[in-house]
Amino acid sequence: MAAAWEFHLPLVPADLLRDGGPGRYVVQEVLPARELPPALTAFRTAFRARGALAVLQHFDPLYSLLHHFQAVETAVKEDALELMMHVASHHSNELPAILDDSGLSHADRTAHLNALKMNCYLLTGLVDAFEMETYKSGLLEVDPGGKNKKNRTKFSGSLWEEEREPLLRLLTQLLQLDLRHLWGGLVVEEEFVSLMTGSCYRILENPSIGLQKYRATREAITHLLAAALIHYDHMFSATLKITQMLQHFEHVAPVFAQAVSLWATEYGLKSLVGELLREIGQKCPQDLARDASGIKGYATFITELAEQIPALALSNMSVLLRHLDGESYVMRNAILAAMAEVLVQVLNGDQLEEAARGTRDQFLNMLQAHVCDINGFVRSRVLQLFTRIVQCKALPLTQFQSVVSLAVGRLKDKSVVVVKNAIQLLAAFLSNNPFSCKLSFTDLAEPLKKEVQKLQEMRDRGRSIAAPVITPEEEWEAMLPEVRAATQQLFQPLQEGEEEVLEVEETVESTSEQITGLLRKLNYKSAARLTQKALCRFQGKEPFSGPTEENEEATILGVLKRLYTGSCRGENSEDPPHGNSSLKTEEVVPEEQSQTELVKQEMLVQYLQDAYNFSVKITEALGLISKMMYENCVSVVQEAIEFFVTVSQFGVPEALLGVRRMLPLIWSKEPGIKEAVLNAYRRLYLSPSGDSERARAQSLVHSLSLVMVDASLGMIQCLEEIISEFVQKDEIKPAVIQLLWERFTEKSQCSSLERRAAVMLLGMMARGKPEIIGSNLDVLVTVGLSEKVCEDYRLAQEVCYAISKLASNPKPALGKNNAPFRLPQNHMLFGCLSEAVSKGFAQPSGHWIPFMEAAVTLIYQLAEGAEEICAHILQVCSQQALEKLQEADGQEADPGVSPSRVSDDASSLPTFLLIHLVSLVGQVALQQVAYLEVSVSAELRRRRILREEEKTKKHSDSSKKKQRPRSTGNETTMEEELGLVGASADDTEAELIRSICETELLDGKHLFSAFVPLVLKICNNPGLYSDTALSAAAALTLGKVCMISSEFCDSHLRLLFTMMEKSTLPSVRSNLIIAAGDLAIRFPNLVEPWTSHLYARLRDPCPSVRQTAGLVMTHLILKDMVKVKGQVSEMATLLIDPEEAIMGVAQNFFSELSNKGNAIYNLLPDIISRLSDPNCGVEEESFHTIMRHLFSYITKDKQTESLVEKLCQRFRTARTERQYRDLSHCLTLLPLSERGLHKLQDNFDCFADKLQDPAVYSCFHTVLVRFRRAGGKPETKALAEELEQKLSASHNRGLDSAETCQEGSGTPMPEPAKRKPTGSSRRQPLSTANRDEDFVTPQPHTLRNHKRVQKRPPPKKTIIAFSSDEENSSEDELSAELKEEETPTKTTPITRSSARRLR
Repeated sequence: MAAAWEFHLPLVPADLLRDGGPGRYVVQEVLPARELPPALTAFRTAFRARGALAVLQHFDPLYSLLHHFQAVETAVKEDALELMMHVASHHSNELPAILDDSGLSHADRTAHLNALKMNCYLLTGLVDAFEMETYKSGLLEVDPGGKNKKNRTKFSGSLWEEEREPLLRLLTQLLQLDLRHLWGGLVVEEEFVSLMTGSCYRILENPSIGLQKYRATREAITHLLAAALIHYDHMFSATLKITQMLQHFEHVAPVFAQAVSLWATEYGLKSLVGELLREIGQKCPQDLARDASGIKGYATFITELAEQIPALALSNMSVLLRHLDGESYVMRNAILAAMAEVLVQVLNGDQLEEAARGTRDQFLNMLQAHVCDINGFVRSRVLQLFTRIVQCKALPLTQFQSVVSLAVGRLKDKSVVVVKNAIQLLAAFLSNNPFSCKLSFTDLAEPLKKEVQKLQEMRDRGRSIAAPVITPEEEWEAMLPEVRAATQQLFQPLQEGEEEVLEVEETVESTSEQITGLLRKLNYKSAARLTQKALCRFQGKEPFSGPTEENEEATILGVLKRLYTGSCRGENSEDPPHGNSSLKTEEVVPEEQSQTELVKQEMLVQYLQDAYNFSVKITEALGLISKMMYENCVSVVQEAIEFFVTVSQFGVPEALLGVRRMLPLIWSKEPGIKEAVLNAYRRLYLSPSGDSERARAQSLVHSLSLVMVDASLGMIQCLEEIISEFVQKDEIKPAVIQLLWERFTEKSQCSSLERRAAVMLLGMMARGKPEIIGSNLDVLVTVGLSEKVCEDYRLAQEVCYAISKLASNPKPALGKNNAPFRLPQNHMLFGCLSEAVSKGFAQPSGHWIPFMEAAVTLIYQLAEGAEEICAHILQVCSQQALEKLQEADGQEADPGVSPSRVSDDASSLPTFLLIHLVSLVGQVALQQVAYLEVSVSAELRRRRILREEEKTKKHSDSSKKKQRPRSTGNETTMEEELGLVGASADDTEAELIRSICETELLDGKHLFSAFVPLVLKICNNPGLYSDTALSAAAALTLGKVCMISSEFCDSHLRLLFTMMEKSTLPSVRSNLIIAAGDLAIRFPNLVEPWTSHLYARLRDPCPSVRQTAGLVMTHLILKDMVKVKGQVSEMATLLIDPEEAIMGVAQNFFSELSNKGNAIYNLLPDIISRLSDPNCGVEEESFHTIMRHLFSYITKDKQTESLVEKLCQRFRTARTERQYRDLSHCLTLLPLSERGLHKLQDNFDCFADKLQDPAVYSCFHTVLVRFRRAGGKPETKALAEELEQKLSASHNRGLDSAETCQEGSGTPMPEPAKRKPTGSSRRQPLSTANRDEDFVTPQPHTLRNHKRVQKRPPPKKTIIAFSSDEENSSEDELSAELKEEETPTKTTPITRSSARRLR
């Protein structure tokens, strides 16, 4: 079987067609595609006869198949693949015996070698061809035009995917044989190994290889490459190939990470990990930064490799560290992630060696350093990594505080993703903290202080005990060098007079004491000299006897040692130094115990200190995170909500503020945020602990009751929305509702507060399911509004609110014309309410007014003929007032006396009675207007629509009967007419309601007319009626009565605004601001001329009044009920208000205003002009703060350019240096674009002469520096430089001319505008409010009815009397002043016309 040729593996297939020299195989003929099937059949026949060596004669047909692969039919390809796998499999089974045959001839070896090469070449060629076809068919599937091709290749592709794995196993089987014998015992040629492995790499290039269904293929490739690495020295080639593929094919990174970890762990190829990481580490960081796709592959590979074999990654980490300083953030992220994996999986635990601990700390320090990385993605990634480290409990306690501090710092990061991950990290710290399940720093402070004190006592006690721990002998050894030096000086010439000073004492004992004292005082020289003398004098006496040393120095030292050590023992122990040894051991044991306890105590103190510091940091974070709940980014808000849920579970008391702060988010338009709030409350309140259903219900009710204890009205409304959502989804169990009813009916023992909370919760649930209240209405009325109502008005008030949930929506859904739910006039509910209001009227109670308001509102919501019920209540109450009045006058009650009598002699009535009467009148008046405008109007419209529907139905029926053909034109005309009729009918109904309000409600026949003089009298005489609550109630009632009629409102607006300005009572001013706001909506044309007085209240000295004014103006401006003029600058001043709540109102106002088109942009110039005026009283620093906030809303380029131009032109009209500075500062707040720079250049003359001011010049310089830093076109940079030169020249010229001016004329430079102190000018004192002559009624708009104004006689000028004018009042007038025992305990609450309530 000698072969005259040798098969050389070609670099490219075409090489086999060219004659490469003698003895090299050349393909003789490339067969056409149609001749391939018979050729394959011939090869199959030869294979059966000769085995694998048949390929030596039949190579050309298969080469031809590869050559024509695209044109050959699928069946032929599949036959060829199947045949070649059989051939190769047969050969691999034969080869072991052939390789072991020592007597194999050279010819046979060459034949088998050629056959092996040919078989492998053909197989790998088929692999490449099928892979390419599969890849192309995958691309064609995306193309809709390639359906036929897809169908044609579908079977082929699926067959190939099935055959790919067995083929790879076959190639692996071949490589696992010791093929070196075929090469004559030499190394297998590299081309052969590259041929085999090249197929694997080509398969991996297919992006779909990462799919789960190809897992077996990936494993087969891994094992094949492992065989090449182990047996054929493929390491160097594999390293280069893998790094190249990682750079060009991002999808292979996870595959290679899996393969490399397998090779390292199962095949022992650990050195490959080092080679690969070293190859990546040696890449140039600058080149990597430019190659974005390549770097992703490397990054993924490093990260996944560290996850799978962290120990090996650790040993090679040093080669990657240089990339931490590179430009590519992706690479930095990958290396930091690898470090984190190593920390979690390898460098974790307390049993680490010193070197490993050092590496761990080094890695942690690197991670911490990158928390402040320049790139936001890296900062975010590091925080994520720390979250994982903390969750895996791999962060040592010593690093806790530093990482928590970094996380808190990142809460202020400008990147949203970083903030989000910082919140997640803090939540992870909380969930995995090693300190306590309760983290209140106030609770931790006390035990910490106590334990620190205990530790100090132990240390003090330890010092006193620990003193003799150093033995006298050890002390002597320490002293010996100095004592010896002093002794040696004895033998040198002595100084004069020293002998006389040191005389030996009479006795040995006194001399010994003297020497010991000198030693203690460190006077060694004198002690040695004295000892020398004593040795001469007391020879043979203890302690001066002892062994005689040859050297006198040694003798002196020996005596000194005996004296010192003996004296120390005598002092430190009552027992003699030669005491019992057992006693010594007994002393040592407690000493060791105390040392152990001291160490334990130190550890305890350190633990408590760490816990306290951690709690303080978490509390600091709470304040920052709570402000993030109203960020624009949904994910940040969700994280903040989640964080507060976690914090509240750990008992941090400040968490409750955050939990309440998230309540208003239930109204968010973002579904994700609303759902997050619902989930938070679900987890906090709907998952109570308890063994039984009853216990869980009690826990839930208790926790919800606590939330409502001191919650504001807004919070209650939000909570109601949440609970109604839960009820609608049936998440609240019937046991909870049952328990609430039991508490309300007092079947279950509870406090009055808990009972009230139960009613509130029932009302909230009824919002979701009204039948909860409807089915038990009788119980609510009989228990809550019974005779005991006087004992707890607040409970009765809550009962009214709960029942009001039965009232139907005044604006029904489209297409529904159902009659509204109303109860008959004689229903016992209204009887109970009338009786309760009437009975409580004559009794002083601070809670009667809120109850009365709720009762009147409920009557108007639910009763048929509500006005009759309320008129009856008014009559009964005014009758009681008359009776009191007659009792005071000593007359008998006369039932026929008119209620107007009350107005005349009101000064004789008790104050609380007047307050009750005035409040009742106001509430009935307001509810009557609301009833007419809303309920009656809606009912009229509903009835009209029903009539029209019936009429249309009858018309259509009759037309069907007649069946007369009519033209479509007439029908459309009829429809138009009907439409017009409907529109005019709406107007007619509105006019009817308006005429009732204008002409009937306040005329002499109506009940209200009897009480209006009383209200006006109280308002006009604040000196006579000086009670705070009465003034507030009367002011509020005046506002409510003004809501009825435009004519009455017009004639009393001056009184209302005069009181708003001049009243000394903040409650009166607040009430009137709210009333004026409602009037501005009802009668906008009447109130519009008085708008400036509303704006003036934004500078009120009282914070509560400013806040009320801010809220009212926000509503009016945003609803377009007030024209926004330059006066809106008053709202801007609230941005620097010392009260945080008021600042929040202003921020919310401008945030909402920014959504209304270009509103803020249009107002900015006027706001700047007003606030930069020195007379305005806004300090320069405060001005900067306001502008910073307002300019943050200017985001459009066109707005920026226009503002640059406007601000430059304002320099011409500016009068003071303060205004120059303010305008130039505003320019620094704008992000300057190229066009903006041109605007600055064009308007240079406007501000050139102002540049001599250093502050102005500095601002312009800052603008240009920032523009240059942002980069841009070269010509734009040139323009910026030119402008900067002009700025500098003008600045210097201005300074030079100023100096010349001063030198020549001696005239000083104009002084800058004086900065007014904030304290004195920020708020105008109330006494300097508008003077009386300022209160000239403004001219009304032309929209009013001129004829009516002309016919009506001019009203007399109302004389407003204040306390300063009351000196001449008669004594009987002053007798109505408030008596101490009549002072009500609660002021009249402020309500708006909308259905709001106070708690």
